[in-house]
Amino acid sequence: MTLLFVLGCVFFPLSFTVLCWGLQNHSTLRMQRPEAVLVASKLVSSVQAVMASTAGYIVSTSCKHIIDDQHWLSSAYTQFAVPYFIYDIYAMFLCHWHKHQVKGHGDEAGAKAPGSTWAVARGYLHKEFLMVLHHAVMVLVCFPLSVVWRQGKGDFFLGCLLMAEVSTPFVCLGKILIQYKQQHTLLHKVNGALMLLSFLCCRVLLFPYLYWAYGRHAGLPLFAVPLAIPAHVNLGAALLLAPQLYWFFLICRGACRLFRPRGTPPPSPCQTKD
Repeated sequence: MTLLFVLGCVFFPLSFTVLCWGLQNHSTLRMQRPEAVLVASKLVSSVQAVMASTAGYIVSTSCKHIIDDQHWLSSAYTQFAVPYFIYDIYAMFLCHWHKHQVKGHGDEAGAKAPGSTWAVARGYLHKEFLMVLHHAVMVLVCFPLSVVWRQGKGDFFLGCLLMAEVSTPFVCLGKILIQYKQQHTLLHKVNGALMLLSFLCCRVLLFPYLYWAYGRHAGLPLFAVPLAIPAHVNLGAALLLAPQLYWFFLICRGACRLFRPRGTPPPSPCQTKD
């Protein structure tokens, strides 16, 4: 366990550092530091997502008995990936910091002024509070529960939860395209559609599927499953699903703006109530 955790602590920050250096020093790209930080952070997130979803697919398809079957990759990847969530909090802050500087909110003197870093940090926490909270819960709650509380049971469900990361590369690509003002390109629209579909299937509908899978295993109809399992399991599922629903709402709102014809005004409040 310790070796995998240490490996994760090295792999993600090192990948980010190498990518930043490469993007800044590549003979063709020659990105500025803020651009390199953003792109490198999204690339690392995409790599982690591909690894997590691949591990999740292997685990979930290997466990025929959804309660008792075990796969070594479930606990191994969980231990390796925990440092990613810690690293990503810092990477997101670094992106916010450079964006703050690029927008001209602070010059060199302001950047050195006492309290300026704390002001940027407060702005970051205000803007990314839900994501930071999500990452903190993954480290402080989900990781101990998956390693200790499960006691080797339910690898199938853990594998399915890892597959929620399928949507992450599309989210990351969308942010990169927005950074380069490519919102109206065909690539951005296709990516937006894939992001919407993957997020719906792998993050929102995932939870009804898990209930259905347990119901099929236990011989229960879907509507009876919440009453047949412990209340704390329902509470945990609800807490995990809630931010996914919020983010899905934001994605849908962005998709409406993206696919609305240019020059078409948004619907008036009266129209939206009909």
